[in-house]
Amino acid sequence: MDIGKQLKNLRIQKDLTQEELGERTDLTKGYISQLERNLSSPSMETFFSILEVLGVTPKEFFDEKKQRQRVVYTAEDYTIYTDEEKGYLIDWLIPDSNENEMEPIILTLEENGSYKEFEPSLSETFAFVLEGEVCVELGLTRYFAKKGESIYYQATKAHQIKNNFNGRSRLLLVATNSYL
Repeated sequence: MDIGKQLKNLRIQKDLTQEELGERTDLTKGYISQLERNLSSPSMETFFSILEVLGVTPKEFFDEKKQRQRVVYTAEDYTIYTDEEKGYLIDWLIPDSNENEMEPIILTLEENGSYKEFEPSLSETFAFVLEGEVCVELGLTRYFAKKGESIYYQATKAHQIKNNFNGRSRLLLVATNSYL
């Protein structure tokens, strides 16, 4: 395992500069740079202090299986949820995607179906209509999109997606997990 590279990756993921990490751990920017280039080895106390600031446990840091990023997901990985009362079905395409920055789903709306209404947030939403036609209510304004068309909006107003088609509508929907 390349400890320096792993420290650097975690620092970048936390959106910290070497200087900021140094300030939070009472270390110099130069020393952080040396650690990331494997030119120096920290004491156990210093190492644990750095990991604490980076928000990982030693076990998580050294768990190479967890560090390997999964890239390909199959239908067996999907989680399906159905709300028969509101007339929609969700296929979560990525397990635990609600813990990531983006949450991709396939949303199927039965005739007259509607997805739940969401409160305003800082999230962004992208959708591509795979089948049928949908209505996006964003605040008091309605937008319509049909098969082959894309939707993109910032969710700064209450919003909801409804089926606007005599039949079933399906869309690929990706929302970021940012909240007010």
